[in-house]
Amino acid sequence: FHQVCSPFIQTDRWYARPVRRKRKDIPSHLDDLPPTMLKKDYANVPIINSVDDVVRRLLSLEMASQKEKVKIKTQQLVEKVRRSPSDNGSFEVQVAALTAKIRTYEEHLQRHPKDKSNRRRMLMDIDRRKKLLAYLRRVRYDTFENTCKQLNIQYTLPPPYSRRVTKRWVVKKAFCLKVFQEAQKLKASERLKQRTEWQARVRAAKE
Repeated sequence: FHQVCSPFIQTDRWYARPVRRKRKDIPSHLDDLPPTMLKKDYANVPIINSVDDVVRRLLSLEMASQKEKVKIKTQQLVEKVRRSPSDNGSFEVQVAALTAKIRTYEEHLQRHPKDKSNRRRMLMDIDRRKKLLAYLRRVRYDTFENTCKQLNIQYTLPPPYSRRVTKRWVVKKAFCLKVFQEAQKLKASERLKQRTEWQARVRAAKE
C-alpha cells in the first residue's frame, strides 16, 4: 500500500535534507606548471614550432592528464639535484622521484581519506625516502643538505629507541643479567687457571 504524501510534508522533507558542502580547493604541487608548457613527449620534437595553435594546445599541459603532469614535475625535481646530465640512479635522484610520488599521494588522500591502499603505498615510499636521506646524511652531509634545500624537505631525526617496560621484560632482563654474571665468573676462573699454568711453565723454563 503506497501512501501519497501531502505537498507540505514533501516540502518539509526537502528542507530537512543535509546541505552538501563544497569541497575546498586543495593546493597542488603541480600548480606552478604553466598550462602552455608542452608535454614531455613533444617538447623536443623539431616540427612542433610550425604547428597551429589548436594542435599546440592539444599537446600542451592544458589538455594533459595527471600522470603526464607528474612526469614533468618529477623531471623538474630530478634536474635540481642530479650530479650530471647522465645521472639517473643516484641517491639524490631517487629521493627526488619519491618526493614527487609522495606529494601526489598526499593530495589524493586529502580528497579521498579512506583510500587505505594508496595510504599504505605512501607510507612505504616515505620509509624508503627516510632510509635514503639517512644514508646521505651519514656519508655525504653536504649533498644531504643541498637535496633537502632544493626539494623543500624537512628532515627530522628518528626518535631514540624506547621500549615499554613490562613485568615480563623486567624479569627477563634480571635473568639475563644473572646468567651474564655467572658466565663472567666462569670465564674469570678459567682465565686465572690458564694464567697460573702459564706462570708455572715460565718458572720451569727458567730453572
